[in-house]
Amino acid sequence: RWPRRDDLASTRSANRLPGSRPFETSLRDEPTPPVGGLAGRTLGKYDLLEEVGRGGMGTVFLGYDPFTDRQVAIKVAHEDALTDETSGHRYRKLFFNEAKITGMLRHPNIVSVFDAGFDDEAWYIVMEFVPGGETLHCHTRPESLLSIEKLVKIVFKCAKALDYAHRKGVVHRDIKPKNILLTELGEVKISDFSVALRTGLDVTETQVDGYLGSPLYMSPEQIKGEPITHQSDIFSLGVLLYELLTGRTPFAANAMATVIYQVTAKQHTPVRAIRPEVPTPLEQIVDRALQKETGARYPTALDLAADLSAIFDELGCAEDELSRQDKFKMVRGLSFFDEFSEPEVWEVLNACVWHDYEPGAQILQEGEVDNSFHVIVRGEVVVRKGRTDVDGLSQGNCFGETGLIGGAKPSTSIIAATPVSTIKVRSSLIEQTSKDTQLRFHKVFLNKIVERLSRADERFCREARSRISAAEPPAPAA
Repeated sequence: RWPRRDDLASTRSANRLPGSRPFETSLRDEPTPPVGGLAGRTLGKYDLLEEVGRGGMGTVFLGYDPFTDRQVAIKVAHEDALTDETSGHRYRKLFFNEAKITGMLRHPNIVSVFDAGFDDEAWYIVMEFVPGGETLHCHTRPESLLSIEKLVKIVFKCAKALDYAHRKGVVHRDIKPKNILLTELGEVKISDFSVALRTGLDVTETQVDGYLGSPLYMSPEQIKGEPITHQSDIFSLGVLLYELLTGRTPFAANAMATVIYQVTAKQHTPVRAIRPEVPTPLEQIVDRALQKETGARYPTALDLAADLSAIFDELGCAEDELSRQDKFKMVRGLSFFDEFSEPEVWEVLNACVWHDYEPGAQILQEGEVDNSFHVIVRGEVVVRKGRTDVDGLSQGNCFGETGLIGGAKPSTSIIAATPVSTIKVRSSLIEQTSKDTQLRFHKVFLNKIVERLSRADERFCREARSRISAAEPPAPAA
């Protein structure tokens, strides 16, 4: 169909990356029709060197771009599917959906799309070539599992990449091991956005809907045909993490109807029941990501990444801490900072110290002077008076306000109930910020104190009424 380049043989040998291996970017796992006779030809300006993978949406070739002098991956659509009278239009829309959506995304952990086109009835997408190019599917069998430290790093990077895509209005909808590539250097690349969903589009722009994706990795709402949000990807990422830890999917079954039932209604087997050496906090992360109800899952993929980062010290991979930009995004989303501008949030963040705590850690000791004030970035804490738990605080709340009031001793202790991150504020550091930031901070600070006092007053009144009721003598018999 396309003319052969006379110098193709020399191009192939000169530009082939050493040690490169096939990789897969398939949409589904069913056998697919081949695209025969294309290796060794040209497509547009690109040389097709050899076939390296085949999937539901096309055949992938190792290619060469002579204009940029680099190797690329070229996905060519299946000819039979393009011309099918009943499904050809849908297939073409899915095929170029990947080019359109991935072209919006520029992230080190997402496969880049460089070009897309049509040449002599062939539809193709030109993508970043991933040397080595094995997928996580190679590490989902019990005999080939990755170390816990390595897989946590991988899922951490996937979560950050998905958070980036979600903030760009893109939901992947098909997160699974075969769509996560590993480079020769161990870097992570999320691929295959062919069934991705763009949120917030103009109502006149159509998208491909319906039963899309891989059932074993679908969220309950995806299987039920309900509206899809970014939290569907969080569920799928939880399935991926479970499989990398245990060597099996949490909802595997022989029949599709059973898979659907298990995804939507059945609780998964705990990770530690299969692999006891998995740390309890990591099992808790999996459990939260796999909650059936979206409201019980992580609010964002960045929150999931934050919880993974909290156990890096325990796993010995502390170098992958959250970046300053990630911390800013988390702090910016707190209700405490609703009235702050972005520059003011940066000022506060620069004047604070970030702390992570494990469950059970004592953050503040009753009676000990601590000239600081904490804002909870994530997690939950218990407020304890003596040996009695008197209150609980969660993300966006604060504690330790007595530390900013003349160095008064705190009247309660604060204990981490879950993995907790806080920003610790000292009055001397806040005084170094601009006057506007100081005024904004103290206004919110005082409002929080008023709220705390109001809750304490209500609790005191309830307890007083209970004591009075208990002390009243019984009414005389009639």
